Amino acid sequence: MRLEGVWLRYHRRGPWVLRETDVRIGPGEVAVVLGRNGVGKSTLLQLAAGVLRPTRGRVVDRPAVVGWVPERFPADQPFTVGAYLTAIGRVAGLSGPAADRAVRQWVDRLGLTRFHGARLPQLSKGTAQKVGLAQALLRPPGLLVLDEPWEGLDVAARELVPEVVDEVLADGGTVLVSDHRGETVRLPGARQWTVADGTVTEERPSADAAVAVVELAVPAAGVVAAVARLRAEGHHVLRVRDYVAPPSAARPDPGLPAGSAPPPAARPDSGVPAGSPRPPVTGPGPVPEEAR
Repeated sequence: MRLEGVWLRYHRRGPWVLRETDVRIGPGEVAVVLGRNGVGKSTLLQLAAGVLRPTRGRVVDRPAVVGWVPERFPADQPFTVGAYLTAIGRVAGLSGPAADRAVRQWVDRLGLTRFHGARLPQLSKGTAQKVGLAQALLRPPGLLVLDEPWEGLDVAARELVPEVVDEVLADGGTVLVSDHRGETVRLPGARQWTVADGTVTEERPSADAAVAVVELAVPAAGVVAAVARLRAEGHHVLRVRDYVAPPSAARPDPGLPAGSAPPPAARPDSGVPAGSPRPPVTGPGPVPEEAR
């Protein structure tokens, strides 16, 4: 998909929100749109999704199926969650049975089961945002556009957003997402588009950025909270595994000369050879972490 020479303003004599925008993104790619509030991030996303038409220029090769999640889901509608999602599924081209299956899948996955019969105006902002996410995914999108998708979501739902992005990319889809919470660390490998002064530029990642791997052991009952806290602080959690205690150093190796100290043992699954120096911990950038 390409935005070619795109300009946009909301009124004929109003200021230009975006000027001479030329960006492109291909299947299997994700771009994060960054910038201060009010600079035009949402405008760019709406142009990409087809919600807005350019004042000048054009959008080319937009996928046929677009999933659009606005920053604030319009919950002031006289429908129940189930009825709304079923109707959206039919509008998206799903048959009745297929729409019912898709609704059940996303209602269950997003923890909306107990709200199935609730009316949209009765929902909290976070729950309404889950409905907005569900409606965009009822039919697998070729382009998924997410405007501040983490806003108002609980911990479990925030963890689900990167999973959904990965699934869309794995199916050959494209993802655009805006972010002002620093959640971009949840999308490793994402391209970065910055909107400022009406223009869009792509930031190239620094090849010199130092990254270290640090292993942590936390109590089993605190794993979920620890992972959430680490990610909220900007770290990338590689995986969670069972703890393997290192071998005891109290028993000397009978093959060592008297008075010699045994060499340092390699940590389980660390990939660090015995005796190698441990890498430094760097901050405040995206330092990958391993919780218990």
